[in-house]
Amino acid sequence: MRIGILTSGGDAPGLNAVIRGAVLKGTRVHGHEFVGFRGGYKGLCDSDAMPLARNEVKGIGNTGGTILGTSRTNPFEHGGAPRVREVLDEHRLDALIAVGGEGSLAAAKELSDLGLPVVGVPKTVDNDLNGTDFTFGFDTAVGIATEAMDRLRTTGDSHSRCMVAEVMGRHVGWIALHSGMAAGAHAILIPERKTSMDELLHWVRSAHDRGRAPLVVVAEGFVLDTMDDAHSERGLDAFGRPRLGGIGEKLAPLIEEATGIETRATTLGHIQRGGTPSAFDRVLATRFGMSVVDLVNAHQWGHMVALRGTEIHTVNFSEALGALKTVPAERYEAAAMLFG
Repeated sequence: MRIGILTSGGDAPGLNAVIRGAVLKGTRVHGHEFVGFRGGYKGLCDSDAMPLARNEVKGIGNTGGTILGTSRTNPFEHGGAPRVREVLDEHRLDALIAVGGEGSLAAAKELSDLGLPVVGVPKTVDNDLNGTDFTFGFDTAVGIATEAMDRLRTTGDSHSRCMVAEVMGRHVGWIALHSGMAAGAHAILIPERKTSMDELLHWVRSAHDRGRAPLVVVAEGFVLDTMDDAHSERGLDAFGRPRLGGIGEKLAPLIEEATGIETRATTLGHIQRGGTPSAFDRVLATRFGMSVVDLVNAHQWGHMVALRGTEIHTVNFSEALGALKTVPAERYEAAAMLFG
C-alpha cells in the first residue's frame, strides 16, 4: 500500500516519533510506501509532497517539532473532499494518516464521512481530546512548565515576591493542574472553574503569612467570576478565535495592589511546545505511529488510535470529537486542598 501522512494544527513534542513509528513499521513489516505532505492540510491540498522512506526518518524520534511542517488549515476551504481525492489519486495513495488535534481530526472525520480512506492520530499538548487518556506532547509541556515554576519559586523566595505563572490551556486546565500540583503551587486557576478575586487573595495571603513566596499558576483561558470571556488583546487567529494570553499580567497588579506583596507574572507560551519530547511522549507517540498502520491495514477508516490505561485501542472519530475532555470538579477540589 501507499500511505500519506500529514501533521496538522499546533506543533507538539512527539510528532516526529509518530512519523518514524509509522514509517518503520509500515515499511519493514508490511512493505508499505509512505508519502509526507508538507504544512498539514495546506500541503495536501497543494499536493506538496515528499517521500518518507527509512532514510528520511532516521534519528528523528527524539526531536521536537515536525519534519513535515504544520499549519492551521481547513481543507474544506481549499477544495474539500474532491481536491483531496484528486491529490490521493495523483500520488496513488491508498490511505491518509492525519495527525492532529480536535480541529484537524474533525476535518479528517468529515473527509472520512465523505468516503475517503482517512485514519487519525490524536495530538494536543492540552490533553483535551476525548477518547484517549493521554495525548503525546502533554507530558513534555507539563515537565517544561514544572521546571519553569521551580525556577520561579527560587527567585520568588529570594525577593519574597508572589509569582504568577501563565501556562497554555484555552478551554481546559490540565497543564495548569498537573504542573501546578507538581510545583507545589499555592493557587491553580483553570478555565473550568471561575474563581473570585477574594478567593485568590485568600490563598495568596495564607501562603505569605506562613512565610512562603506565593506561586499562582493560571491557564490562559481562565476567567474570573467578574469576567464574561477569557482575556484577549491580541486579535483573532486564522479560525476567527481570540488569541488568548495575558491573564497573568492582568492578575499580577491586582494581587499586588490588594495585598501589598510585590508580584511578578511570567507567560510561558510556546516554550511549552518546543524542544525535545519527554521519554513518555517519545514512547507514546511511537506506539501511536506503529498502531495507526494497523488501522490502515484493517481499512478502519474514520477511526483513530487512543491510549486507554496502558494499552493502545481503536476508537471512532465521533468518540473523540464534539466535547472536550475537561478537568473534573473532583480533581480540582482535591488539588485545592493544597492551596494557600
